[in-house]
Amino acid sequence: MKERARVREEEVRQIVRETFASSSDMALKLELVDTLQRIGVSYRYGEEIDELLRAVHRNARQHQEGRRDDDDHLYVTSLRFYLLRKHGYSVSSDVFVKFRDDQGNFASDDVNALVMLHDAVHLRTRGEEALDSAVTFTKIRLQSVMDSLEPELAEEVRCTLETPRYRKVQRVEARRYLSLDYTILHAQYCDELRSLTITKHNYSTDGGKDLRSRADLRFARERVPQYSYSRILLTKFFKLVSLIDDFCDSYSTTEESEKFTMAIERWDEQEAELFTAYMKALYINVLHNINDIIQELKLQKKSHAELVKELLIDMTQCYHAEVKWRDERYVPAKVEEHLQLSAPSSACMRITNLAFISLGDVTTREDIDWREQASEHVVSTVQTCMKEYGFTVEQAKEKLGALIDEAWMDIVEECLDGGHPMALLEKAVNLARGMDHMYKRDDAYTFPLGLKDAIASTFVDSM
Repeated sequence: MKERARVREEEVRQIVRETFASSSDMALKLELVDTLQRIGVSYRYGEEIDELLRAVHRNARQHQEGRRDDDDHLYVTSLRFYLLRKHGYSVSSDVFVKFRDDQGNFASDDVNALVMLHDAVHLRTRGEEALDSAVTFTKIRLQSVMDSLEPELAEEVRCTLETPRYRKVQRVEARRYLSLDYTILHAQYCDELRSLTITKHNYSTDGGKDLRSRADLRFARERVPQYSYSRILLTKFFKLVSLIDDFCDSYSTTEESEKFTMAIERWDEQEAELFTAYMKALYINVLHNINDIIQELKLQKKSHAELVKELLIDMTQCYHAEVKWRDERYVPAKVEEHLQLSAPSSACMRITNLAFISLGDVTTREDIDWREQASEHVVSTVQTCMKEYGFTVEQAKEKLGALIDEAWMDIVEECLDGGHPMALLEKAVNLARGMDHMYKRDDAYTFPLGLKDAIASTFVDSM
């Protein structure tokens, strides 16, 4: 099967190269890039795609000045804008000015063009008011025509309005298409999952190193995880974070949480002797697994391995601070106050930093410090927002939705800044996509039934 896939990959590579080299049809080239991305195989043709997009970006001024026929088409302009910004190229939003009428609306009845425009303008940054209004316009226009569309197109519009393409989890989105390498990746993901679950059932408190004890850690939620080494590493870390989160949030007293946090800070296995059985199991489990992760990273010659322990200690301290809020029944008066704790305790920055560390020499200490400083726009709770603004639940959700949009603008701006390698930026964006998917409708982290279909399509259902 792998040999067949390799042959097919090279066949497609030849098609890609010939199309990029010989075709004068810009729409065809851009659509080929877009299709490869949407079916989840663009990473196999990265050099070819990067070469094309560099050429497209070099010619961007010619496009903007209207010296190309395809620049008269809203669809092509939107697709080009989307792909360039997605790959970190700075391109002016003025490319859309020529398509607007005197009222600022887009004079187009082409649904496909409006869908592409809706996806493109979601790569806006703060202060791009013309793109802000384009989001509103395309949303209203597409909603108004949905009932008159063919079922397949209507479903595409519905999915786009629910989650713009840039924010979608790539592998989940690819499942809607026939991916060339899906069968192989499906088997690989299952192998990774199996390597994580086989060890789970063999834990013992006298030296075991597995992710949880069926007897002593049975309170924890069964959450399934999503390059192979990095995924396994991140899943191990995330499972440990989930265990500590559950312990602090739902099963510990303030005193127990404080003792556990102080022991984690000291990082001494002898501390376990002071705990009850289930706390001892959790504590030893955490120390052994983090120590193993550090050793694995060192064997892989990854820099900054020792920082993993710092990440875990920091997360534990954040969870303990939340315990204090819980027991005091404290609701912050302002969203900003809540962010000072809820942003760090979300674990997003720590998971991103671990992903950075797992990539090796491409990551510098400055990259890690940068991610630690980039958490100020993470969304807060509905309850705090209601208290600060006197909102109803629905009004608070709308307000928080606006904060999420602003956070995505910041993400886009960081990607356009050029201060960090795209190999790192993509990992941070992928985490944001995963969080968006997980919390799109409900809290699927706490109530994971909402992830059942996505998990089944990745690990169970074959194509």
